[in-house]
Amino acid sequence: MPVFEAETRVEAPLDDVWKFHSTTDGLEALTPGWMRLTVEETRGPDGEPNPEVLVEGSEVDVSLKPLGILPRVSWRSVILEREREGGRAYFVDEMEDGPFRRWRHTHEFVADGDVTIVRDRVEYALPLWMLGRAGSPAFRVNAYLMFRHRHRRTRELLE
Repeated sequence: MPVFEAETRVEAPLDDVWKFHSTTDGLEALTPGWMRLTVEETRGPDGEPNPEVLVEGSEVDVSLKPLGILPRVSWRSVILEREREGGRAYFVDEMEDGPFRRWRHTHEFVADGDVTIVRDRVEYALPLWMLGRAGSPAFRVNAYLMFRHRHRRTRELLE
C-alpha cells in the first residue's frame, strides 16, 4: 500500500492544535479554496447530527468540486480511532465512500514544549482513472501541495 507522509511544527500548544483538528470547522479552514469543499452532513456515533467534536464513530460527508469546473465528487469519512493521552494525540479517518480505492489518514499531534508537531500519514490506493499507480507523479505533487497548504494554514491560524 503506498503511503504519503508530511510533518510540520506549529508554535501552539497541543491542546489548541488538537481542538482545532477535532471539528469540521478545522477541516473547512484547512482545505484549499480551489477544492470548493462543502460539508454536506456530519453525524456522531449515535447518528446525532452536527456533533461539536468528531469522536470515534463520527461520519463526515463532504463534496468537492476542484477548480470549480471538474465534476463534484462526494466523499464519506468515518473516524475509526481517536485518542489523547499525555503529550500525544491522534485520530484516524478512513474514506468509506469516495473517489479513491482506499484512503486512511492518520493525524498525529505530539507536544514538544509549547510547540506541537503535526504529522499526517495517508495510506491510499488510487482509482484506475488516476492511472491507478502507487507512485503516480501527479498524485504525489497534488498531495504535497495539499498538505503544504494544510500545514501552512494551521500555522497561520494557531500561531
